[in-house]
Amino acid sequence: MDFPEGITIPFAKWVNTFTDWVVVTFDDFFDVISDIIRAILLRIEDFLLWLPWFVVIILVCFAAWWFTRRWYMPVIFAVFLFLIGSFGLWNESMETLSLVLSGVILSLSIGIPIGILMGRSNLAESILKPVLDSMQTLPSFVYLVPILMLFGMGNVPGVIATIVYAMPPVIRLTSSGIRQVSPDVIEAASAFGAKPRQILVDVQLPLAIPSILVGINQTTMMALAMVVIASMVGAGGLGQEVLQGLQRLDIGRGFAAGISIVFLAIIIDRISSAMATKQQIKER
Repeated sequence: MDFPEGITIPFAKWVNTFTDWVVVTFDDFFDVISDIIRAILLRIEDFLLWLPWFVVIILVCFAAWWFTRRWYMPVIFAVFLFLIGSFGLWNESMETLSLVLSGVILSLSIGIPIGILMGRSNLAESILKPVLDSMQTLPSFVYLVPILMLFGMGNVPGVIATIVYAMPPVIRLTSSGIRQVSPDVIEAASAFGAKPRQILVDVQLPLAIPSILVGINQTTMMALAMVVIASMVGAGGLGQEVLQGLQRLDIGRGFAAGISIVFLAIIIDRISSAMATKQQIKER
């Protein structure tokens, strides 16, 4: 009752052959992409490490108060950041934050235009939906291998893996936000002589901003969730601390880095969620 041994498809061999061909043929192209991503990452990282720790805490507390209007939020966030520094993980947390910000910036730069295309074209939606489903369900370790072959070890493949994992939410929510704009509003704009580009820029995008902001929040959180996996291909920061704690069975080291990631996740989530809520209130 076993599956017949004579029926085999050499799928793995085909994938390996194709990957080898891509690496050889497009080596220069991937070097350019790697240089661009590395430049963005290093500039963000250098800036965050250049800022004094107390300035970072002040800026985060101000943002928390500005968007939430709750006095206890800045206090809690200041305690979280102070604890990260007291763990001896301040530089690692800034490196992680630079990795997340780089991944988010590139994800939004690619994802929002694709989401706009999906929101305005049924054909694009039918083609891209299966791709997004694959990006969200495919195990991260599967695409880490070809990314590693194309970009080598280091932070760059970590950013690429983060983009693949974190980009689908902003695409879906941007598309959803544009499609939820009332047809009556679009018809009224057309009746006043608005062109398709004007309808997109002046009508659909402003009304879709709350949904887009939620997508940005989700993309940011998913990017932060990738820091440990990205450390397996050479990315530094808190993820590397967790990985080294696991490899050396150093529970304290791994737990301190893990708690620091949780603190960063809470801070980013609360501020970005408050931004989306504030925008929704304005739209009403």
